[in-house]
Amino acid sequence: MLITILIALFGLIALLIIHEFGHFILAKKFGVHVEEFGVGYPPRIFGKKFGETVYSLNLIPFGAFVKIHGEEGGIEDCRSFTDKPLWQRFSIILAGVVSFWIVAAVLLSIVVGVWGLPQAISDDEVGNLKEVKVQITQVLQNSPAEEAKLKAGDILVNFNKVSDVQNFVKENKGKEVVLTIKRGQNVFDKEILLKSSVAEGEGPLGIALARVALKQSPWFLAPVRGVSVTGELTVNVVNGWVVGVKNFLGITKLPANLKMEMFGPIGIVDLLQQYSAMGINYFLFLISFISVAMALTNLLPIPALDGGKIIFLAIEAIRGKAVNCKLEQRITATFFVLLILFMIFVTIKFDIPRLI
Repeated sequence: MLITILIALFGLIALLIIHEFGHFILAKKFGVHVEEFGVGYPPRIFGKKFGETVYSLNLIPFGAFVKIHGEEGGIEDCRSFTDKPLWQRFSIILAGVVSFWIVAAVLLSIVVGVWGLPQAISDDEVGNLKEVKVQITQVLQNSPAEEAKLKAGDILVNFNKVSDVQNFVKENKGKEVVLTIKRGQNVFDKEILLKSSVAEGEGPLGIALARVALKQSPWFLAPVRGVSVTGELTVNVVNGWVVGVKNFLGITKLPANLKMEMFGPIGIVDLLQQYSAMGINYFLFLISFISVAMALTNLLPIPALDGGKIIFLAIEAIRGKAVNCKLEQRITATFFVLLILFMIFVTIKFDIPRLI
């Protein structure tokens, strides 16, 4: 348990380090003085200067940072961030975001070529399939499945097709059944009392299912498939956000038995450790998905994120001069505090109840 949590935490930190490395490498490319590249956040545990840059290991492990000379404004010399052309500054900021997509494409290419990509398939599909299983994709609210604490990702052992589960549940409406569940490396039985009557669109058990298998691509096609799946994940994340925003604004409503959930740092680490227990290919797939989600999140026009910095650069391009550096710093600091408070809220509201 502890080992899988540490692996999950390391995977998340590694993503953030690579993100900062994207900023770092392009800043170096354009001749900007990089003062420090830090893993974790201060206070500093250890630091060593190589060339003109200090490389440090810091006490707070959640992330990494790059300290770029003049990034906060007010410094103008030939090695300063603010002295570089607008397109170079834009590229340095965007490099961190792009690094997330590159990581996702590379990892997905490896997964596709070595193990195969977890993919939903039809009950009738046969062929070169590995690890075929019936998996829970969603647990409906106020259902027997929720009462039994079944979770999305659980595997229903002893079933090979979704239709097999559906027929079994239909034949045993109103009865108590025993389902064998595989969660990570753990296999256990659950006694569940099925509903005898259900509303339209629901079932006696209250779950959504998918038949899942690993589909492998030849090594020479794996990179193409990795890039393709990265694009598909990007579209899926955006579509999910659109649905969430519409639901929040009251434009559309989710079905009564569905709910929107959010994941904070603790929830993400918990999810990663669950996937790591399922196998390295599932872990890398989830890391890829998180990487895509983080790329899109960083592009949001919020000060303290890369998207916010891009907005300030866009304002500079329109006005012909930069936003006052002190004003930008105050706005960024304010939104940084708000983001921290939001993460605390998500952790308390969503993460902790899932762990209890």
